[in-house]
This record gives sequence, structure tokens and C-alpha cells, in this order.
Amino acid sequence: MRPLILASLMTATALPALAQEVNVYSHRQPELIQPLIDAFTAETGIRVNLAFVDQGMVERLEAEGARSPADVVLTVDVARLGQLKDAGVLQAVENDAFDVIPAELRDDENMWFGLTTRARILYAHKDRVADGEVTTYEDLADEKWRGRICTRTFTNDYNVALTAAYLAHHGEEETVAWLEGVKANLAKRPEGNDRAQVRSIWAGECDVSLGNTYYMGQMVADPEQREWADAVRIEFPTFEDGGTHVNVSGMAMTASSPNQEQALALMEFLVSDEAQRIYAETNHEFPVVEGVDRSELVASWGDFTADDLGLSEISDLRPQALDLIERVNFDG
Repeated sequence: MRPLILASLMTATALPALAQEVNVYSHRQPELIQPLIDAFTAETGIRVNLAFVDQGMVERLEAEGARSPADVVLTVDVARLGQLKDAGVLQAVENDAFDVIPAELRDDENMWFGLTTRARILYAHKDRVADGEVTTYEDLADEKWRGRICTRTFTNDYNVALTAAYLAHHGEEETVAWLEGVKANLAKRPEGNDRAQVRSIWAGECDVSLGNTYYMGQMVADPEQREWADAVRIEFPTFEDGGTHVNVSGMAMTASSPNQEQALALMEFLVSDEAQRIYAETNHEFPVVEGVDRSELVASWGDFTADDLGLSEISDLRPQALDLIERVNFDG
């Protein structure tokens, strides 16, 4: 591990931290962030130094400590945001500009803030799954789905968050029964990513799969994957006593930020109507700010009612949810 940490430190210290610059560690690929960065710099004159940190963001910030040049982190999934908070590498930000973000989509201690949402939905084969056959997440444990479900591993962050939400709605005993039921209905052992499951539906290996909404946009834009996307439709299941599970991409200010004024300017910009439109359009996600329209493609997927369960609660339940997934050996 030591050479990897040293390499990260060398990369990080190469980032300048000047008065009119802001340094960003991003879990999202640079091409997905660059349109936002360009718009921010054009508006403010503040240059953004962007470092793509695909893995180990918590470890990197911990290793750099107070000397870290990072001002802002951009990442996906409430689990990753929760891990950053738990590691003590973030600081609270009190700012009225963030009141436009729904309370359930930001940390209850103002450590992190949601920027866009994505729904954890079902991709369903257009012919082999009847209209109305998909209803609730609870229904996935029903025997009618025996041998018909595909999914990536359930220890993946996206499925852990879904399980944590199920746990919040139903408690431990019912969550274990649900996990066992869904596992019994799998067509094959969990593997691959969300798009690989859609490929499996297209190939006739299963009929439905769990996935994030934005992957449809990515598949439609990829000539090699467009055929997979054309084979399925998006269905928005709900919890029996709630709505459709959503997760976020989010932002936070680091505890060591050397350019706090510029960092705050960037964070304020990211919740502006302009930035929300750019972010949602580029990433095929849903804006968090009310009144900002979805892209035409995303709007074509239909409307849904998002579950009102706070993501902070989901983040808190994540360790217990992971324990239950491993207890039933879901991925085994």
C-alpha cells in the first residue's frame, strides 16, 4: 500500500493552491465534470484544478492530513459521502444558498450536500415483463420472479444503500427475509455492473435487473450498447410504505481546505440553476433544485415519487445493511 499512498501524495502536492484557484478531488470522471468547471471559471475567473480520484479518496485525504491541497470533494453515493464524514476529513458549511437542496438530500450536520439524484430502478424486458408486473421492491422476493432477476453484487455501494433503505422501512427481520427471497430469485450469481445486467436481459439470461437510471442515458449514447437499451424499459418500483429509492451525487468542503472562499464560491455555483442544468444534462440525472427542468431524455423515462427517507439515515444504517447482506451470503 505504501507506494500507492506515496504516488497519491506526489500527485496531490503537484496541485497548486493559489488565491484565485480551487482544488477539487472528484470521484466522477473529468469529462463528466469539465462542463461545470468551464462554466464556473467563465463566470468567476477562479481556476479549478481537478484531480480524478477513482479509489481511496478517504485514505488519500487522511494521509495528506492538514497539508492536503483539496478544497472540495465531488463524489457519488451517500455511502461515500458518509465515509468521508465519518473519517473526519470534511467540515460543516453553513450557507443559506444550500437551502434550495431538499433536507432529505443533505447531511443533517451540513457536512455534505446532494447535487443531483438518481433512482434505483428496475430495467424490465419490454416483451417478457408485462405492464404492471413490476410494482414494489418488496415484490422482488416473490416466487413469480424465480430465475428472472439479475443484479450486480449486493455488497456494491448502490445495493447497500437500497438495503439500508429497506432496513429503515421494515426492520432487520423482514430485511433478512427479503434478501433471502431476492437471492433465491436470481437467474445467475451477481457480477458485473448495472449495464452488464441490461446486456444479460437483452441476451435472454433474465427478465429484470436493478440499476441506476442514468445508465440508460449512457447506453443510449453508446452505439455498441444501444441495442441493449432498446430491449428494456425503466420501471420505478416503490417501497410499500414509501416512494422510489434515490441516491445522490454530492459535494463537500474538506476540513483542510486552504482556499475556503473560493471553495464556497464553487459550491454555491453548483446549486445555481445554470449548473444544475449542465450537471443533469451531462450525467443524465435529476436536478435537486426545484424548477430546473430535466433533460429531454431523462424526462422521457416518466415521473416518479421519490422516497422521503433522509439519506443521512440511510448512511447511518449502511454498516448494518452490509452485515445483513453478508450474513445471507447474497453474493455467494
